[in-house]
Amino acid sequence: MGIYLNPGNEEFQKALNSKIYVDKTMLISEMNRNLNTEHQNICVSRPRRFGKSMTANMLVAYYSKGCDSKSMFADYKIAQDESFEANLNKYNVLHVNMLDFLNRAQTVDGMIDYLQKRLLWDIRREYGDVDCFDREDLIDVLENIYSQRNQKFIIIIDEWDCIFRKYPGDDEAQKKYLDFLRLWMKDKPYIALAYMTGILPIKKYGEHSALNMFDEYSMTNQRELAEFTGFTEEEVQSLCVSYGMPYDRMKQWYDGYDLKGVQIYNPRSVVMSLLGHDFDSYWTKTETYEALKKYIQMDMYHLKALVTQLISGSHIKINPDKFQNDMSTFASVDDIFTLLVHLGYLTYDFENKTVSIPNQEVQKEFINCIEDGGWEPVMDAIRNSEALLWATIDGKEEYVAQMIEQVHQENISILKYNDENSMSCVLSLAYYAARKDYVMYRELAGGKGFADIVFVPRKYRDVPAIVVELKWDKSSDAAIAQIKKKEYMQSLKDYHGEVILVGINYDNTDSVKDDYKRHSCRIERIKL
Repeated sequence: MGIYLNPGNEEFQKALNSKIYVDKTMLISEMNRNLNTEHQNICVSRPRRFGKSMTANMLVAYYSKGCDSKSMFADYKIAQDESFEANLNKYNVLHVNMLDFLNRAQTVDGMIDYLQKRLLWDIRREYGDVDCFDREDLIDVLENIYSQRNQKFIIIIDEWDCIFRKYPGDDEAQKKYLDFLRLWMKDKPYIALAYMTGILPIKKYGEHSALNMFDEYSMTNQRELAEFTGFTEEEVQSLCVSYGMPYDRMKQWYDGYDLKGVQIYNPRSVVMSLLGHDFDSYWTKTETYEALKKYIQMDMYHLKALVTQLISGSHIKINPDKFQNDMSTFASVDDIFTLLVHLGYLTYDFENKTVSIPNQEVQKEFINCIEDGGWEPVMDAIRNSEALLWATIDGKEEYVAQMIEQVHQENISILKYNDENSMSCVLSLAYYAARKDYVMYRELAGGKGFADIVFVPRKYRDVPAIVVELKWDKSSDAAIAQIKKKEYMQSLKDYHGEVILVGINYDNTDSVKDDYKRHSCRIERIKL
């Protein structure tokens, strides 16, 4: 057993010893299918604290010749898989955490040099009798071990992207690093499997990946590995039962990562919530909010307006395909938002090609980033939103109209009214505090059409449902009439209790009157 060649299984044993471990061992079955195939080079990127290192340690424990892990995996799903024993502890494994080497050397040249020397030290101890042309050349040594012993290697690299995160603007250093990886792993017969993991996908130059031999799995498309990215709904439901925690609140706080239909929860936050028996921002506490603030405060591409829409609950279309997969090349707002997807601050809907803020934990981080200045109108709307919600519930029509008027006027430079959809965005911001007690839906199907905004009470909140209809250059009475005529209340088919109907009209007519108000409101109450 070596340090980097054929390490033991102790690190994965720590995960199994933890108070909470969710069985993700069937990822091994997926990797076994890729062994010695055209898909043997795999790069998986996820946000920090989404189990990347634990997964790498699991693969080491399974494949490494340096340990006997049969009993370790005996009680887990992979033990029942037909490929389990065929590959168990059968391979030479090289396990490298690139960040450790970069921190040790401080330069890319130094890192590559130290990495090769350190790996060769372990390899010589095991294969000192293998004849090599150049014993100081890692690639030459691995090629000769394979040709003379017919033994292949599995290479597992953690924090593969640390160069791009630590030196985001150093193109020369990045290119040297990528060239090294390509020479080490591209078209090499001594490799049975290469598994790299990090936060960022592989760097692009133009439209092409710098390491095009890799199959990539990222937060924009995890493909068949989606269920292994974090905790699934079924896994979280089971954990909530075991720990006596309300599943609905867990979902509100930590769900929201939609990976092609697979709903994924932040694993770090779920575990901390279960152990502490409370709900808090655990994932975001592992790194200063400056990591997010740096990008959403950029003065380009109408970013402030788009971030405000995200905070209000909007889904924004992007094209992630042009992103260069680094932290410094931004040709459009799409690139900035795609980076935030990879960092975990946004979720990407693959089918609709949109991004949104995934959950309450991340939502709080966005608010932290805009509290310090430059976003006063948005923050004023958020601070006043709870008063607006209760005024709506209390039926205070004039106050509601006045508050919406104020939000509109203060944010008109950011969110310009163009149609009812723009108005809906402003109203979602104005009712920001409602998210604590309600699930808010826009364009919710019900009756003979789609209700503009519907507030459905969360299961643990004793508040009335709210249906909002927006009108443009008509009247608030007409809005109420449409709710009734088109039977929008049917969108609340599983709800029984009081429903507040809210009609809001925006008058776009020019007026010279000093006391002219563009917004009007009508509120009625019914029972379902």
